[in-house]
Amino acid sequence: MDAMAQASRLGLAPQRVVRVQFDDGSFVLRSPQPLRPYARCIGEWLERWARETPDALAFAERAPDGGWRSLTWAQMRERVGRIAQSLLGLKLAPQAPIVVLSDNALDHLMLLLAGMHIGRAVCTVSSAYCRMVKDGNYSKIHGILNTLGAALIYASDAAIYGPALASSGQQAVVVFSHGADSYPGALRFESLMQTAEGPAVMQAFNTITPDTHAKYLLTSGSTGHPKVVINTHRMLCANQQMIAQVWCFLDEEKPVLAEWLPWSHTFGANNNLNMVLRNGGFLAIDEGRPLPGQIERSVRNVCEVRPTIHFNVPRGLDMMLPFLEADDKLAQAFFSRLRGVFYAGAGIPQSTWDRLQALALRIRGEPVWLTTSWGSTETSPAITSAHWWLEKAEIIGLPLPGVEVKFVPNGEKLEMRVRGVNIFPGYRDAPQLTAQAFDAEGYYCIGDAGYLADPEHPEQGIVFNGRVAEDFKLSSGTWVSVGTLRVRVISALAPWAQDVVITGHDRSEIGLLIFPSAQAAALPPGQLRLKVAGVLRCLAEQGGGSSQTPTRALMLDEPPSIAAGEITDKGYINQGAVLRARGALVDALYADCAETIFPE
Repeated sequence: MDAMAQASRLGLAPQRVVRVQFDDGSFVLRSPQPLRPYARCIGEWLERWARETPDALAFAERAPDGGWRSLTWAQMRERVGRIAQSLLGLKLAPQAPIVVLSDNALDHLMLLLAGMHIGRAVCTVSSAYCRMVKDGNYSKIHGILNTLGAALIYASDAAIYGPALASSGQQAVVVFSHGADSYPGALRFESLMQTAEGPAVMQAFNTITPDTHAKYLLTSGSTGHPKVVINTHRMLCANQQMIAQVWCFLDEEKPVLAEWLPWSHTFGANNNLNMVLRNGGFLAIDEGRPLPGQIERSVRNVCEVRPTIHFNVPRGLDMMLPFLEADDKLAQAFFSRLRGVFYAGAGIPQSTWDRLQALALRIRGEPVWLTTSWGSTETSPAITSAHWWLEKAEIIGLPLPGVEVKFVPNGEKLEMRVRGVNIFPGYRDAPQLTAQAFDAEGYYCIGDAGYLADPEHPEQGIVFNGRVAEDFKLSSGTWVSVGTLRVRVISALAPWAQDVVITGHDRSEIGLLIFPSAQAAALPPGQLRLKVAGVLRCLAEQGGGSSQTPTRALMLDEPPSIAAGEITDKGYINQGAVLRARGALVDALYADCAETIFPE
């Protein structure tokens, strides 16, 4: 089947792109498809589906009895209206955001939508800043709260989040879903729903413009303090329209999702949640995570909900696969109405790709559409989309309608810069950081590199080539592309490595810190050593020179730490944080081991 026929069968736009070349070696890619009109604000989606499909299920979460607590579109709109009226009645400080400290939940979602419905920006902060702390040191969350200057702070449970708030010095209104009576002056979330909606809600709604701040999202803070990224209604609404123009099936088939990806990050908050809001679909909140002891919940939820699209990070897919491979009934439920699997947040190893396709072929008799995108918190988030049938991992797609991607020579790489209506206007209260983020032509300098899969045929897509700042030089002066090497190494080490961190900055050789998988942990140490050593020898035999050939590796005894920032709550490894936290192990990796693969 040719590319056009495949796109038509999958309900996707044809893969087309316009390339504009410049004399300095740079060039721009953009879609030939113009961006069509989009909603004025997020709330227009809620208003539409409450009116057109009032009785359709919209959102659900696990109830204490193990069943599902669900809301229709009409019920969601009615509750959002009541909460919005209560927020207006509280006379909150102008321009100050609502801050949410908790994980995904229906109460969280209702407050999020209510704030945006009346033009009040909402900032969801990763719960790890409160939950994963050592010795009661809440300095990070205190710093974030001071930066945000919240008008209202919400958390699910006073027992979990109260201690961090009590010592924060914040003067904001505090709301809890559970345990509010134990926290002086706090309001019960339930009390926000006891006021009937009045005309003031729609009056405030009608004053919202596309440039009104909808959300604030925090960057990961991997290079210092998190930055506060402004997300406007224009950005978010335009980005969903961009996606709908290449995922044409969304206008005919409402998406059904089972979602764990946190709303403190743009992937879960803006790509996935907003896709359900824009298209009137259904989202079941998955309380699981790609972590030992929690992945089982995700597998159960996904197979019970039977999504039409499955969104995940590569680590999540890798941890789900053993359960699906071992249980045909689970796998059949997973694939029963699945249109495609979307991965993002990190590069997917080819080994994970191959296992997913082998499973799909065995269970449904044909492979499944695997796809991805590329973007960031500052781009709301999608810049590109791989809206065609991919044969292997590495392609990140082509620019969406309304987006320009400029490729600028930078050392041995092509740095990618982006421009479009989905790009953020700046960092909140940080004009200098904002100015540094854009070049003289108004392109956002995202810090990633890429190249064309086929320079003669740019419609074949862009290959991601790592972070410009993450790469390093060996002592020989040879550049090491960390992002691309990491994916290659994880594939080669499958199934023994859950993840790896690349070492070698200013050293003569590349090394690896390996987080072992469950399969690796089950092997005797000597047997595991032989297997990994054999893989490294195979990599060396494949060639590629010193920049592509790890010569030594160290199996880590401790998993990546969320508290230390080594792994995010999206489930991907922070390379810099691991290297900083485990500097002594990096030194040990290179100590007296010139002739050996594993240091003694």
